[in-house]
Amino acid sequence: MRITGITTHVVGTPWRNLTYVQVHTDEGITGVGETRMLGRTDALLGYLHEATANHIAGSDPFAVEDLVRKMKYGDYGRAGEIVMSGIAVIEMACWDIKGKALGVPVWQLLGGKVTDKVKAYANGWYTTERTPEAYHKAARAVMERGYRALKIDPFGTGHFELDQAQTNYSVSLIEAVRDAIGPDAELMLEMHGRFSPSTAVRLARDLAPFKPAWLEEPVPPENLKALEKVAAKVDIPVATGERIHDRIEFRELFESQAADIIQPDVGHIGGIWETRKLAATAEAHYVLVAPHNVGGSVLTAASLQVGFSTPNFKILEHFNDFADAEIKKVVKGAPKVVDGYFEISDAPGLGVELDVDAAAEFPQQQAKFDLWSDGWEKRAPKSGGQG
Repeated sequence: MRITGITTHVVGTPWRNLTYVQVHTDEGITGVGETRMLGRTDALLGYLHEATANHIAGSDPFAVEDLVRKMKYGDYGRAGEIVMSGIAVIEMACWDIKGKALGVPVWQLLGGKVTDKVKAYANGWYTTERTPEAYHKAARAVMERGYRALKIDPFGTGHFELDQAQTNYSVSLIEAVRDAIGPDAELMLEMHGRFSPSTAVRLARDLAPFKPAWLEEPVPPENLKALEKVAAKVDIPVATGERIHDRIEFRELFESQAADIIQPDVGHIGGIWETRKLAATAEAHYVLVAPHNVGGSVLTAASLQVGFSTPNFKILEHFNDFADAEIKKVVKGAPKVVDGYFEISDAPGLGVELDVDAAAEFPQQQAKFDLWSDGWEKRAPKSGGQG
């Protein structure tokens, strides 16, 4: 079997463009992959165009490891977010092809299942007024849908510092959310790399009474010494990793012991097998895995293949019941959250199919998502429009 070519489809919303890639073969089997780029969708499409000619066309889709290595190292230049995301969409499509050809789900090819269900946590649910009352109501709605975990960044446009008034307001939001979800639900606290170490530590202590399940990206991701400083001074588990795009670059993070949970994005770190390799290394350091997942249903399905076959897999992020929920219709067989969990599927490959006609109803947009702009949490940028 050989790859004959690829087709790309961009599903657009004002705050995110989702790139779907179909990989076609000479035996008529087509696989699908997905990633979500922030402000770099056209660059990704350009890279994939060149990579098809240089590496992808003519390759054996069963030889996943070989194709990934050619794409990562065959152009000599160091692979960053765009290249690793391009690798990811092709790689997961190849696993989809392999599973379909063999008639088994991808998780079966990764060593078999270790669980029948993966816990989900909700994100994108607080696209409402930034008030305790509104957040309380929205959080209650999440629980009523069966979720038992959710994540929130309550810090507005905070950057490095957060004054006392804004601190008090952020605390009031978390107090409202915890009251809404009760004492047993998991409450993930997102900082989006906003703060200096001292500010992150102070905020963590202020919010400790509300029992956060983790403290996510408390400081910008470029400086691991800063993250170590935070981890040494807080009692809340620390999570990070969504903006690391090569599993090799996690080495220093593991050595520092600064993270309790890593959050690789399957769509940015080179795909399913790269994530599974990283998870095995994490297991050796007693670190849990909770992938970043701001994509649609294909990326969710790909992340779940890792989840069902990985002993140290904690939980999976899910946006698509809340933000842009209508885009779920572009994927047939989209994974669903039932009573707070994704249940295992025996469908071959990734278990999903792209509906090209439905995808065409959501053309690419000039998507914009600025975490330092007022009202970012509503995910409805004023400048969003078709591009």
